[in-house]
Amino acid sequence: MVVRRPVEWQPVSPLVVLPTYQEAENIQDILARIRAAVPEAHVLVVDDGSPDGTADLAVTAAGELGQIEVLRRTEKNGLGPAYRAGFAWGMERGHDILMEMDADGQHDPAVLPDLIAALDRHDADLAIGSRYVPGGAVPGWPANRRLLSKWGNRYIGLMLDLPVRDATAGFRAYRTAIIERIGLERVRADGYGFQIEMAYEVSKAGGRIVEIPITFRDRERGISKMSPNIVGEALVLVTRWGVRDRLARFRTGARGAGGRPAGP
Repeated sequence: MVVRRPVEWQPVSPLVVLPTYQEAENIQDILARIRAAVPEAHVLVVDDGSPDGTADLAVTAAGELGQIEVLRRTEKNGLGPAYRAGFAWGMERGHDILMEMDADGQHDPAVLPDLIAALDRHDADLAIGSRYVPGGAVPGWPANRRLLSKWGNRYIGLMLDLPVRDATAGFRAYRTAIIERIGLERVRADGYGFQIEMAYEVSKAGGRIVEIPITFRDRERGISKMSPNIVGEALVLVTRWGVRDRLARFRTGARGAGGRPAGP
């Protein structure tokens, strides 16, 4: 995606993209906490046709807090399409940092300034709020859930040669420039595989990724959208990408100069 800007364009404050579906119990509280944490940031709520009035409550909060917009979509299409729509919206309006987080209270808005600061401190293109670097935590998780998540992320790192401990994390800050370099149209995953694919594409594009520790807490209100099917879909995608890349490297290595197969 090529974003054309006027000559006089200057970077705009960060944009927090907040995808929602049936978050009426949480949306106003989370927006107030975001505004308190990063007063300079703009917020875009991307609502996938929530039948519980989430979008209307976000509009009310926007009138009270300011610098909040609501992008209404007609149906639930998945996390990936929601973020692609939100990022495209932010790129068109010149935001130089694009952030993402959940609206269910599992991501603490107070960490948003730390993610922004990590981009500058480490000269990074992507900062991830990570559960699995020293200092990160998942209090209250049973051992089987913790092991599944940790080993799933290790599998992702192995298959994709991705130096990230928490590739499935959805609490992030991107420099817009790295997303422009990747091209949003290249990122196809719809569910939580979107997070993995984005980190993978940033890495392949030569972007620098840094992880900072966060405490990830279970939601207190509302219903989780996570399911075994979503996890399974992501792991299938990872396996497909990993096998594809290995085959590509094998084919490249099996050819010598002039495109002739190497060896006798």
